[in-house]
Amino acid sequence: MKTIIVPLDFSDESLNGLNLALMLAKKTGANIQLIHVIGKNISANKELLETENQLVKIKFEDIIQKCNEKGNINCNLKYNIKEGQIFKEIAGLAEEFEDPITVLSTHGASGFEDLFIGGNAYKITSHSRNPVITVRRSKIPSNIDNIVLPLDITFQTREKVPYTVKLAEVFGSKIHLLTIRLSNLKSIEKKLHQYADQVASYLDSHKILYTVEHLHGSNLTDLTIDYSQSVDADLISIMTEQEKSASNLLLGNFAHQMINKAFIPVLSFPNYHLRITAEDVWSLGAFNA
Repeated sequence: MKTIIVPLDFSDESLNGLNLALMLAKKTGANIQLIHVIGKNISANKELLETENQLVKIKFEDIIQKCNEKGNINCNLKYNIKEGQIFKEIAGLAEEFEDPITVLSTHGASGFEDLFIGGNAYKITSHSRNPVITVRRSKIPSNIDNIVLPLDITFQTREKVPYTVKLAEVFGSKIHLLTIRLSNLKSIEKKLHQYADQVASYLDSHKILYTVEHLHGSNLTDLTIDYSQSVDADLISIMTEQEKSASNLLLGNFAHQMINKAFIPVLSFPNYHLRITAEDVWSLGAFNA
């Protein structure tokens, strides 16, 4: 985590994402790149565009000044003003940096609300090629003490483990392994126990404290959220389960529900980004299917 991308529409909700980014930057030394995207309806009018740019600059500079006055952060805070489609500009900015992560609130005003509520929801997370942390009106923790790591029956479910472990090492976190399933089939239960044993072995090798819990029920999202609350989790680590439709790239049902329901920050990983990282672990035999 070298650069943290923080989309802002300057609502109180979007500033919650900035507060989480500041906490992460303080612990990791990452730089923060703030971004605001001006929509096409404004950018089409040159006079309105110039006025909007000036207003956004004033707001950004005020935020940076207030952060500097606090004197308790050690990061390089810069801002970017873009024009166009919000999700494309945010994903594109992240691509410009090494080891980026995007931190954003899921309930902002103006353009962000259009993205996170309704039929075109979650485009930022869906289109990101890098990890994304979403914050849904949650209280920002002062540290990430407890991370819930749900494992389902999909092969990709374990790809998030190496990155999550690196995060746990930085914050001194305990990881709570959680296998979740809808089925009562013994074969599925056995496979999930095998996955948990493999991940536990990996955590042992990195000297990470952890617990293991096995749950089944009618809704995997509710199982995960209820368990996360029971262990006072500060973060839930999931895969985005990206699915291609005829016209768009969408989140799978579990990721969609998790980001929408969780009052705990959710760390989401795109499958295609982490495969290379995970292959290093698989080559050691720790993640054989």
